[in-house]
Order: sequence, then C-alpha cells, then structure tokens
Amino acid sequence: MRRDFEEPVRPRSEQVVGRDEVLVRARAQLSRGGSLLLHGPPGIGKSTVLRAMTAEYAESTRTVLRCSATESESHLPFLALVDLLGLVADEVADALPAPQQAALEAALTGRAESSLHQDGLALRLAVLSVLRALAAKGPVLLVADDLQWLDAPSAELLGFAARRLGGMPVRMLGAVRTGTEPKEQEHDPYLRAYPPEALALRLTPLSRPQVSELLVARGYTGLGRSTLRDIHHTSGGNPLFALELARALAESPTPPRPGEPLPVPTSLRALVLSRLELLSAEARQTLLVASAGARPTQTLLGSAGRRNAESEIALAASLGLVTAHTPDAQGPDGQEGAVRFAHPLVSAALYAQATPQERRAAHAALSTVASDPIERARHLALATTGTDEQVAARLSEAAALARDRGAPSVAAQLGLLAARHTPPDSLPGADERRLRSAEDALTSGEIDLAREVARDVLDRATDPAVRVRAWMVVIDSAGQAMADVEAVFPQALADAGEDPRLLALVHYQLAWRGLLVEGEMAKGREEAAQAARLAATAGDRSTELMALSFQAQMETLMGHPAAPETLEKALAEPQDLRVACDHNGAGATRFRWQIMSDQLTDARTTITRLLGEVRRRGMVESEVHFLRGLAETELRSGHCARALDLAHESLRLARDTGMGEAAGNMFTSLAEAAGGDVHRALVLAGDAVRRAEDDGDLIYLSRALGALGHARLVAGDAAGTVQSLRRARELEQGLGISDPARGRWHGDLAEALVLVGEPAEAQDVITATREHAVRLRRASVLAVLDRAEALVKATAGQYEAAAQQLTSAQDRLAQLGYGLEEARAALALARLRAEQSGRGSYDEAARLFRRCKAVPWLRQLETASVTAPAPAAPSAMAPESLLPHLDRLASTERQVAGLVLEGATNREIAARLFISVKTVEATLTRVYRKLGIRSRVDIVRLAAGQRRGN
Repeated sequence: MRRDFEEPVRPRSEQVVGRDEVLVRARAQLSRGGSLLLHGPPGIGKSTVLRAMTAEYAESTRTVLRCSATESESHLPFLALVDLLGLVADEVADALPAPQQAALEAALTGRAESSLHQDGLALRLAVLSVLRALAAKGPVLLVADDLQWLDAPSAELLGFAARRLGGMPVRMLGAVRTGTEPKEQEHDPYLRAYPPEALALRLTPLSRPQVSELLVARGYTGLGRSTLRDIHHTSGGNPLFALELARALAESPTPPRPGEPLPVPTSLRALVLSRLELLSAEARQTLLVASAGARPTQTLLGSAGRRNAESEIALAASLGLVTAHTPDAQGPDGQEGAVRFAHPLVSAALYAQATPQERRAAHAALSTVASDPIERARHLALATTGTDEQVAARLSEAAALARDRGAPSVAAQLGLLAARHTPPDSLPGADERRLRSAEDALTSGEIDLAREVARDVLDRATDPAVRVRAWMVVIDSAGQAMADVEAVFPQALADAGEDPRLLALVHYQLAWRGLLVEGEMAKGREEAAQAARLAATAGDRSTELMALSFQAQMETLMGHPAAPETLEKALAEPQDLRVACDHNGAGATRFRWQIMSDQLTDARTTITRLLGEVRRRGMVESEVHFLRGLAETELRSGHCARALDLAHESLRLARDTGMGEAAGNMFTSLAEAAGGDVHRALVLAGDAVRRAEDDGDLIYLSRALGALGHARLVAGDAAGTVQSLRRARELEQGLGISDPARGRWHGDLAEALVLVGEPAEAQDVITATREHAVRLRRASVLAVLDRAEALVKATAGQYEAAAQQLTSAQDRLAQLGYGLEEARAALALARLRAEQSGRGSYDEAARLFRRCKAVPWLRQLETASVTAPAPAAPSAMAPESLLPHLDRLASTERQVAGLVLEGATNREIAARLFISVKTVEATLTRVYRKLGIRSRVDIVRLAAGQRRGN
C-alpha cells in the first residue's frame, strides 16, 4: 500500500501496560500503510490495544470505520456492514452504479430482501466501491473487534474488498479471540480476509511487574508482594483476570489466611468452569483434590483415595479443563502422570467454589500421601481447625526446612500457619513464630507483609526481646526512607533496657540512621563501633559482624586509616554464613573495597560468588544489591551491554519488591548513559534524585546527582553537569566522604567546567581530588583526573603537554582494565588533535567504543565525523582575526566565537562542539562581556575592523 499515513506524535495510552513491543511493531505496520490483526485468549488485552491504536491514528485518518461484533448478534446478516458503512455510505452512494447502489441499500437498511446469493456480485462490488471512494478523499482506517463473532455475510464482503484494495490508503485494524494455548495457524482464517502483507500479532501474558503496574494504574494500590505474586500466578498474566481478582480481593470482607488461595469472583468462575457441569460429582471431587495439591499426579490422586482418577482426569482433559499425561509418561516438569490445569484460574476457581468442609477433606487426604515434608505440613495445617501444638511444631520444622532450601517466602507462610495453630501457653509462643515469619518475609522481599506482621506482634507482645526484634523489622522494612520511622528508635531503646544484646541491635540501626537521616558518616561509624562492642559483650557474633562491616564501609568511604584493620575484623573467624553473604555484610564490604581499589578481577569473583549464594538462600534484597554490584564491575571493565542487562535485571527486581528502587534507578542511569539511551539515563537519574530527596537519603542523593551529572555530560549539557556535580561535591563534603573512588564524578565535573569556560575551577577540583586519590592509591581516579587536566592545559594552548598527558592516561586506564574510560581518553585525544590542526582521526576512539558497545558514545563519534571543522579558507574571517582579544577568552569561548564568524547557528555550534544549546548561549554571554560587545553581529564587526586595521 502507499505510505499516505503520517506517524502520529501522541503520548502512549495510560491504559496500555506491558505492551511496548507490540505497540512499536503495530505503529510501524500502520505507519507504512499496512494492516494489523491482534489475536490472543479472552481478557488478554486485545481490545485495549485496539482502542489505543485507533485513538492514536484517528487524527491522521480522514475516515474511521468501526464495528464490534457480539456472540448474541452473530446470526444477524450484514450487521457488521451496517456498523461500518451505515453512516458513511450516503457520502459516496451517488457515485455507485445503480445495481450496486440498490444492493448496498437493501443490505444496509433491510427494507428489501437481500443476500449474497441474490445480489452477490453487485453487493461485493458496492462495498469495494464505497471503500475506494472514501479512500480517494483521504486515508481510511477500518477497525473491527471480536472478529470471531462477525456475521458471515459481512466477513465475506470485507474479505472480498480487502483483497482488492492494493494501492489504496485503507488500513484494517482488527482483533480476534484465539485459544489460551497458542496453536499454529489458528488465526489464519481471519488473516486471509485481510489485505496482503497484513501483520498478525499475538498478545502474550503480562509479567509480574507488568501486572503490578496495571493494578496500580487501575487504583489497586498497597498490595503486598506475596499478594501480587498470587494474583499474577492465578491470573496467568491475563490482565482481565488480574483486575477481576484484585477487585474481588478489595471487596472481600476478610482477606485470605496464610496458605489459602485468592477469592475468585463469580464472573471468572463462570468463565472458566462452564464445562464442569459435564463431570460427575466424584470427578469434580478428584479435580478439587488436584487443585489443592502443589504438584498433582494421577498416582498421588489415587493414593489420596481417588480410585477412578485416571478415567476422571481423562474426561476432564477432553473438556479442556486439564492436560494430563499417562502414569508412565513424564509431564513438562519431569513428573510421571502429571496433571496440569489448562489455566491456573481453573484450579483457583475449583477451590473457591468448594465448601470449607470439602477443602479440609481434600487437604486431609493429601497430608498423608504428599511426598514432600513441607507440602505434608501445609496440608495438615489447612485440614486442621483450632490450635494444636503438634501441628504448629511440624509447621515450624517445615518452615526451617524451607528456609534452608532458600525459600524464605514459603518459610514465612508456614510460620504464619504455625502461629495460627499455636496454643496460648506454648513455647515458643505464637508471637515468636509470627516474628520469625516476618524476618523470613523481609529476606524474601515481602516488605509489606513483614511490616504488617511486626506491627501485629507489637500490639500484643510484652517480652522485651520479642519487641526489640519486632522494632528491627519495622525499621528494616522502611528501607532507605528511615526518616519515616524516627519515632521507633526511642521505643526500641526503652524496650532494650540494659540488655547489651538488645542494645547492640538498636545501635546498629542507629548507625544507619546517623548516615541516612542525619547525613553524618562519622556518627554512623561511632554507632556501629558501639554496636560491635555491645554485641561482643553479649556473645552475639552475627550482630557484631554486621556492625563491624558497617564500620568498615564508613571508614572506607571516609578514607579513614583504620579501614583495613576493621575490615579484617569483620572477615575474621568465626563467621555467620548468612551474615557473610548479606548485602551489608563483610563479603559486600570486601567487594566494595576491591572495586574502589581497582581490583576489578577480584571484585568480579567476589560479587559473583555472593550473588550465587544469596540466590541459593532466597535473599532477595541482597540479590538486588549484588546484581547491581556485578553490573558496576562490568561497567568499570567496559562491558557496557552486559552491565546494562544486569542493571535492568536488578531494577526489575527492585521494583517488584519495592526495595532500593532509587538506587536501582541511579545505577541503571549510569549503565544507560554508557551502553543504552541517554534520554532514558536522564529520566532515571532525575527520578533517583527526586526519590532520594523525598526519602531524606543524603547518601544516595549524592550518588544520584553524580549519575544525573554524568548523563547530562553524555547528552552534551555541560552547564547542567556542572550544576548537578557541584551539588554532589557539597553533599559529600558535608557527609565526610573523601574517597573519590566512591562516586567517580570528579573527572566529569572538571571536564564540564572546562566546557563552560571555567578552567581555573576545573583545576581546583582536580588538585583537591588528586590529593585524596594519591593518599588512598586510587590509580584509575588519578588517570581520569589526568585526562581532565589535559583539557585544562589545552585551554591554555599547551597542546603538546595535553596530548602527552592524554596518551599516558589512556595507557594507564588500559592497563587497569577500565575499557570505557580508556575509550574516553582516546576520544579526548582525537578532539585535541582536531582542534589543534583542524584535522583529526577518530578511528582509535571508535574502535574502543565499539569494543565496549558504548552506544551513546558511538553516536557522538558519528556526529563528530560529520561536523568536524575543516581548515578555514584564507579569505574567511577566522578566529585569528580576533588575535589581540584571544587572551581574554577561554578555549571553549574562542571556539564558539570562531564558529560564529563562520556563520554557524547556536544549534550548529552545539552539535560541532558536543555541548548543549544552553551552554552555547551561556558561553556567548561571557564572550560578549569579556569583549565589551552586545551581540554576535558585534563579533563579526570586531573581526572585520581588526582586519581593516591590519
């Protein structure tokens, strides 16, 4: 088809969640004049995408024709044709031959009997003629939803016309329901009714983060991670099902208890269980037992008393309720005779429809035959009413087993079940078991559940040890927003009394408060040291190790001479393995020391080992941190694509759990600026700054400002870089951070200061930072500072010295393994030579950036190869015309003035010098002030007058 359609510039609909890839492909297809067929199971979001695409393209389309078929009206002939053409046919009817006009009028009005058999050719040609006539006046968009219910005559007419509209600006945009399980060519009959080269797109289930985003967008906020996980699992990622489940949960007077499934609304039960009536009562009971099991097999069902399980499951499979394998065949999960429900919602609906007595009977049958001890304990709990210490004890044992298996989320649920069945006078008590489940929930990233349980414990508990541990959960669940729990600390100290073990726990949290809330690194160090002493007195090695690790981190960032000694204490035996791999433990502190000391290979080994261990243990928050740490190691090494993938993985997990999203945004911004998209880097860094400010988190605020400054530098906004990084410098000075390897923004600030014409301040930054880097032996920082200092020398005309310094910096960065920084040094050297001689080769820099897969930097090089300034012709007014005035101008100011003489606009100057238009404007303002003139015209006059004077 002709490309008569413009790409609309419209914001993405807020209702469309998780369909970015589909929308990109759909827009590309429609914008080139093609047609599109969306297909997928009920509720998957076809109509939502259809409406969004129609809204986007309606303004650039002269005529939009719509129809939406329904099952109850699918027997009415020509109904879809009436919806599509009923309001527009009169507009072009006069141009139709009389037989076509008569046939179309009969079909649209029903005033005369009409059929494809009676008026076949005339009616087909009439529809084709109408569409051609409308297209002659402007683009036509034909939108048809639920094509599976389109009446047969309308479908035949549209197919006839579609196959003959070649070359006309007519697009078809439709949606059709296909099965839950994708079947090859299932949508083909509908696609054959489309124009040639139409594109079919299948909508797939949403991921868990996308379901979470959808629910928040629809007003279902405050759902815990475990609830979101259950909604995603039960819905199978189907948007409609997820929304209905969330609605039922919101309307339920009592939320489901631990171990119980979500409430399933009647609307969804009817949708998925309509075929259940074809089964006998016994077969339905067999399916109920299967729905209660974690991994049901036909053998398991037989052992649970379902003697006819094989034939009953076979019948259910024939009705599409389950998929089953014969007892001697393995299912997809390796189980022999596995039974799998066609959709998770079928299982949930079966369970929801059963009576409490029927559910307990199913669980009782499974509690003695399930092979896994964790599953047996869960079934026993759900089959038991009231309190029972033996049941509670078995559940506690199962929770410990789940914990050891690296499934803290399962352990949390089992712990809550144990607490529910614990008699009032038992030891350990119900509160103790609840508190342990809250700690497991923290480990698994279920922050909301942990906080809720801890608060519930605090409402009843009187034991100081239990209360202090509960306060610790409340504080930990606040994450970086520790200012939100200020009132907790006095209460925790009061509950701790004189007990050194309990006081150690509180002072460890006070160390974090001193750092995050008060912004005093020295105070955080003092509190951590006190916590370590108290824990040692009490014989609490775990808390002592955590406190020593925190103290070592603070001393490292402060450049304190005691840092190596404290780190050795934190790494000394005996060790607590769980603490050793915690993201605030000694292993993480060792990694931070290694990466700040340029030991990239050792840092990669350390962080990879830590990441594997926390994944094995199910420590989600630590996994978030260690994914980010591994990404940082790859970024330092110049593996930008790998770093970007890891950063995105960490950020997805952070958003899914609600832990550390600000820090995730901050680091992902750095990764995007190195190997992705600069615009995304700016957005992420800006969001990180806002979040850190809202949380009152000064530590991450300085890091976020560093990321924002770097993104602005890569984007060409030197003035914005200076603004962000000056603020980061002030914050770190106030916090007492003196190690430049922590944020590594100092070279960027110096470079940006040179670009905005402030070389003296740039040199001050370099000199002050170099003093700390030399003392702490930060070799990579020193090389980056030399790279920046070379730019300062170039502004003073010391080109040879600058070139030598850049060459040395590049060689040292290569030896240290800092691939991206090495490439940046090569780029600076190429620019220096181009500025010095008017010619320069960017080949070496391009090779290094390609090796790093540093996409934003390669785009800069593409611009450089196009806009590199050629030597001025002898007759042109070159910057030398201003020689008597050059000593008043900085290097960038001289370049800008010279380009003004060449007649370049501010935008052209910005592109050629890799700075923003705002920076060009600010630079020109300084040039005017220094030369005593008012405008760019005065620059030309000044140069011309100087030439006449010569």
